[in-house]
Amino acid sequence: MTFIYPVDSNKAHPLPLSPDYKSSIKRAPHKPLIPMRHTLSELTGPVYGHETVREGDNDLTLQHKGEPLGERIIVHGHVFDEDGRGVPNSLVEIWQANACGRYVHVRDQHPAPLDPNFTGAGRTQSDAAGYYRFVTIKPGAYPWGNHHNAWRPAHIHLSVFGHSFVTRLVTQMYFPGDPLFAFDPIFNSVPDEKARMRMVSSFDLDNTQPEWALCYRFDIVLRGKNATPMENT
Repeated sequence: MTFIYPVDSNKAHPLPLSPDYKSSIKRAPHKPLIPMRHTLSELTGPVYGHETVREGDNDLTLQHKGEPLGERIIVHGHVFDEDGRGVPNSLVEIWQANACGRYVHVRDQHPAPLDPNFTGAGRTQSDAAGYYRFVTIKPGAYPWGNHHNAWRPAHIHLSVFGHSFVTRLVTQMYFPGDPLFAFDPIFNSVPDEKARMRMVSSFDLDNTQPEWALCYRFDIVLRGKNATPMENT
C-alpha cells in the first residue's frame, strides 16, 4: 500500500485549463491553489448515499412501465486501488443521455426526443471484490455548442463515492472506435494518450448475453500510474 500520495498520477487527469474547451477558461484557477486541510468530519463521515441503494437501481431499463428505446447494453467492471485490489462497498452512480443524445434536464433543449421510459440515472454498490454492474441503453452523441458543429462522443458519466463526502471522484466512460474522439475538446483535455484511452471501455464478448445485450467493461482505477482520468474542473 502506498502511504504517500502519488503526485505523478495527477498527470493522468484533464488539464484545468484547456482553451479548446471554452468553459474551462472561466473555471480554471489563475492563481496558485491554497491547500485546505480537511476536518475530521469530512474524512470520516457521513456515509453518503450507500444506505439508499435499492435492488434494481442498477438496471436503467426497468425504471418505468415500458422498455426504453435504443440498444440495451451491460456496463460492468471493478473499482481498483493503485495496487490493483478491488475496493468494496463503493457507491457507483451513472447518468447519461438517452439513445437520441438527449438528457432529462431543463437545459437540454436540442431537437431530439425524450424517452418517457428512460430517465438516465442509476446507482449500485461494488461488492466485496470491487465489482459493479449496470444494465442501460447505449447513449447517443449530441451537439453542445462549444464550437462550430461540436458534438460530444457517446459517453456515460460515472461517480464513485467512498465513505465520506470528500471522497467522490467523477469520470466519463466512452465507447471504442468513436469517430468523434479526435474532435472532442473534453476527451482531449487529458494530455496523455494512454491515459485518455483508459476512459474508453472495451467490448466484452464473454459477458455479452446472446440475443439480449452487448457488454462493455470499464475498470476504474482510483489513483496511481494507471489511474482513470477524473474530472477536476
